Amino acid sequence: MFYFTPMMIPEHQNHVVTTIETIPPETITASPTLLQRIKKVFNRELLLTLALGQVLSLLICGIGLTSKYLADDFHANTPVFQSFLNYILLFLVYTTTLAVRQGEENLLAILKRRWWKYMILGLIDIEANYLVIKAYQYTTLTSVQLLDCFVIPVVLLLSWFFLLVRYKAVHFVGVGVCLLGIGCMVGADVLVGRQQGLGDHKLLGDLLVLAGATLYGISNVCEEFIVKNLSRVEFLGMMGLFGSFFSGIQLAIMEHKELLKVAWDWPIGFLYIGFSACMFGLYSFMPVVIKRTSATAVNLSLLTADLYSLFCGLFLFQYKFSGLYLLSFFIIVLGLVLYSSSSTYVAQDPRVYKQFRNAGGPATETPTVGPMEPSVTYTSLGQEVEEEPRIRVA
Repeated sequence: MFYFTPMMIPEHQNHVVTTIETIPPETITASPTLLQRIKKVFNRELLLTLALGQVLSLLICGIGLTSKYLADDFHANTPVFQSFLNYILLFLVYTTTLAVRQGEENLLAILKRRWWKYMILGLIDIEANYLVIKAYQYTTLTSVQLLDCFVIPVVLLLSWFFLLVRYKAVHFVGVGVCLLGIGCMVGADVLVGRQQGLGDHKLLGDLLVLAGATLYGISNVCEEFIVKNLSRVEFLGMMGLFGSFFSGIQLAIMEHKELLKVAWDWPIGFLYIGFSACMFGLYSFMPVVIKRTSATAVNLSLLTADLYSLFCGLFLFQYKFSGLYLLSFFIIVLGLVLYSSSSTYVAQDPRVYKQFRNAGGPATETPTVGPMEPSVTYTSLGQEVEEEPRIRVA
């Protein structure tokens, strides 16, 4: 293989002299084989990301099982109180950590700069949990499973417009495959007759799920921005502070009578402790996974949580089994692999996206130095770098 390099010659000559340089054969790289491509996709980072996502799903499974025991066996319908316990734990661990810090990362310094933003985010997080749990009283489990997936397009859109994340075709294919897996799981529920919930006010319940999923999407995107640009401890500390305050007010208004009806004994106490431990672990661990991946990837991973709850229910609640459940699990995992196999990227040139967000603004704000080509930074599991052609012009 050869490449040509034009040489500089005196101006009085009217011809061009070129030199031919030979590239050694050992420097020529062959195209990767199929096995090499598979190894590139299923690398250590991808497997670790999948494993971390499944840990979050198992924690959600624990939350669902303890909630079911509390509601069905002990008639303790206290969703606000359960969330309040989690926010108190966050307050004791993370808010106190911020309080003893010095300098700009101190609790008071953070509150002076952006207290109202965290107050709004805390309210969004509280009401997202409440609305989805409340929807189970009005609609069926199947509807909740389907409509709760609305959080995924919400996260995609918010990430596109506010975090400037840009996706490729394989990412949308991966999301579609994951949603297909959820459809397969819901179909299995219908076939085996696992339609929990009476659905007396189905429209109201469906609207509650959609509203809760929208709030979840907003909370997750804000969480991704905070943990990647500020601090995980700051996010959790502020959630503990404002979450415990506002959920305590909501608890006093809405659930004080329900708490008086609870027959307190050690099994109920054990279930509340188990729920709080799983919820605290989910809140503490999720920012770690979001920082490594993204809010979209985490929400796709959480789609397997219903399947883990089902598998546990086969032994604990005598659920009926269907082969479609296993098929749906593998379809969801396949969608996760497709989504994680390619990098997303973040547009970083503010000149381009300033025009995109303010199309009607004055054009004089845009600098005119050089061509306007947005730079990109790959943010997921690995950077994709294309080899430059072996032709150089001096």
